Amino acid sequence: MKKTFGGPAICLDKNDINTDEIIPAKYLTENSKEALKPFMLEDLKMEGFDPASERMRNAKVIITRANFGCGSSREHAVWVFEVNGINVVIAESFARIFRQNMFNCGMLAIELQKEEIKQIFSLGDDLEVGIDGTNLKVKGGGKELSFSFELNPFDHDLVKVGGWLEYANQNY
Repeated sequence: MKKTFGGPAICLDKNDINTDEIIPAKYLTENSKEALKPFMLEDLKMEGFDPASERMRNAKVIITRANFGCGSSREHAVWVFEVNGINVVIAESFARIFRQNMFNCGMLAIELQKEEIKQIFSLGDDLEVGIDGTNLKVKGGGKELSFSFELNPFDHDLVKVGGWLEYANQNY
């Protein structure tokens, strides 16, 4: 499945957002990605954050701080983003398994430096992200910032074909 990358973004100004906050463990018995959809970020506690808000429902990109996706190795944490149309997470760093699960699902996990994330957060809440290759543009508050990011060749190929299953079908 070909995915589009970029669009309206939401900032989650918190380090160490874990997989239990992304999708609570009580939903891990669900047998479809679609069944996870209404529970995205249900247990994330941040002042002013409402997981059911219109801004969250319209978001296609998440921008956050360090160590995103820490906790258990469950794929459900990536699946809940995918089923909600979020195909890009931009952070200072990711938990290793979460990051690879993103690429395995054909999604982008983009790492930027702490100072770059700080610049993005300074643009305010109404952000739009555009991605062209390994270039990222963030618009907000009447300003536009540009950043480049790197992907290793294998992760690039996973994203290009739509994830691990498609990659394996084409190459094995």
